[in-house]
Amino acid sequence: MPLTHCITNYVTINDCANAVLAIGGSPMMADDPEEVEEFVEIADTLVINIGKMSQSQIEAMIIGSKHGMETNTPVVLDPVAVGVTELRNNLVLKLINESKIGVIRGNMSEIKAIARLVELDEILSLNKAKSKGVDVSEDDEITKANLNDNGTIVKALAKKLNIIIIASGAIDIISNGTTTYACENGDPIMPKITGSGCMLTSIIGAFCGVNDPFIGGLAGTTIMGIAGEIAGQEVKKRKFWNWNFQIKVS
Repeated sequence: MPLTHCITNYVTINDCANAVLAIGGSPMMADDPEEVEEFVEIADTLVINIGKMSQSQIEAMIIGSKHGMETNTPVVLDPVAVGVTELRNNLVLKLINESKIGVIRGNMSEIKAIARLVELDEILSLNKAKSKGVDVSEDDEITKANLNDNGTIVKALAKKLNIIIIASGAIDIISNGTTTYACENGDPIMPKITGSGCMLTSIIGAFCGVNDPFIGGLAGTTIMGIAGEIAGQEVKKRKFWNWNFQIKVS
């Protein structure tokens, strides 16, 4: 049971804890700066999610990620809405530059935003897509038509940063800078669930606690997609999806 220490957002904290439990991990959701080093000492992995930040959380993220270098604890970063505000941009750059991030998992808009922040050659020639906040921009949705172009960006960013990069979407792209995989598991209803990306990052974190980060990233991404397929089939079988409600007003 890998102890997965998650500094995550309050919107999805319970879902993330349950997702880690569901795959056999042990979640710890502490985010106080005064105790974060002690938890990193015993944790198998540290997950940082910047979705709903407070100043206290930001401090804990910085302290925890830096201490992770001393304890050789894998760190998985979910850069929610990076590219939208300077606060998020500066925090992501600080975490990348001053600690040892093992995996970055985000949607393609967030991955492209990081690529621009680090001035990746492969991204500078592209028009800047308009960010949609925590959701992927329509222009950045990964499809079979743009898979090669997006795969090139993910691979180049992974190589430049020496970090496993995972761009999730209808098709997921996972790269270590040398080898790149595309994963097409999942179900179209998954983006309709608040926190599906946060849960994926936490699951990846749990897998990275007992595996090489590249293997952990591949395993977590694939398992989340397959789970989504099974859940989607069950939802459709029970006809919970696309209900037609009729409201009568007298």
